[in-house]
Amino acid sequence: MVFGQVVIGPPGSGKTTYCNGMSQFLKLIGRKVAVINLDPANDSLPYECAINIEDLIKLSDVMTEHSLGPNGGLVYCMDYLEKNIDWLQSKLEPLLKDHYLLFDFPGQVELFFLHSNAKNVVMKLIKKLNLRLTAVHLVDAHLCSDPAKYVSALILSLSTMLHLELPHINILSKIDLIESYGKLSFNLDFYTDVQDLSYLQHHLDQDPRSAKFRKLTKELCDVIEDFSIVNFTTLDIQDKESVGNLVKLIDKSNGYIFAGIDASAVEFSKIAVRQVDWDYYRAAAVQEKYMKDDEDFNNDD
Repeated sequence: MVFGQVVIGPPGSGKTTYCNGMSQFLKLIGRKVAVINLDPANDSLPYECAINIEDLIKLSDVMTEHSLGPNGGLVYCMDYLEKNIDWLQSKLEPLLKDHYLLFDFPGQVELFFLHSNAKNVVMKLIKKLNLRLTAVHLVDAHLCSDPAKYVSALILSLSTMLHLELPHINILSKIDLIESYGKLSFNLDFYTDVQDLSYLQHHLDQDPRSAKFRKLTKELCDVIEDFSIVNFTTLDIQDKESVGNLVKLIDKSNGYIFAGIDASAVEFSKIAVRQVDWDYYRAAAVQEKYMKDDEDFNNDD
């Protein structure tokens, strides 16, 4: 059984940065990781890519050949990938024995709550390759500073959860920058636990643009609270402890922790005694030093 993550979220939420940091962190704790780029618009990858959709289809070519804009081009690319799922399957099969998979999807939100092509790609892979995947949905934490944008993020998260039908974790990314966008109206727990949304109404009424949609906003908040399934965890991708806590949460959601409890315990023990302040840009150097320390220790024995 193979485990992994489906990384999704709006443009600018930090998906590619997340895949880069998460892959380095997982390697640091001893997992073999393969990052699969399924975003044909992502032509500047900071991570080592095991599979790249651009080897199958390029967004620029689609836009030129079919006179489509970026959004229409992305939908076409996902349709094409779904029809050629055997190509992706054949690329994945050599990785299944011992790799943990990270799927970096496009940021076009319509792909995950309006169109079915991206969902069909994921479901076909799960069925054919026996994958255990968790949807990791990134939302930029700065949306919490604007009540209307926060409600929109809640609706998007709820819609995506219902559409994808996967184990699902919503993340407020870039949490280290949240205060730089303005003081929050409530404590952070209010936004992560999605508590009584009626408290937002007063702040929404202060904005003339939001006040005229007061009734609609109230109905949307009622829908979110009636489902009562949306909440968030926080992430600072440069903080080792923050990333580690998220990995534990993901491992519980997709069953990784139950498939290898002993192995998981060993993984996290490797970093338990290290300093909490972790910069993922230096993760590769840290991993190399750790391996050298291990080698020296074994030689001493």
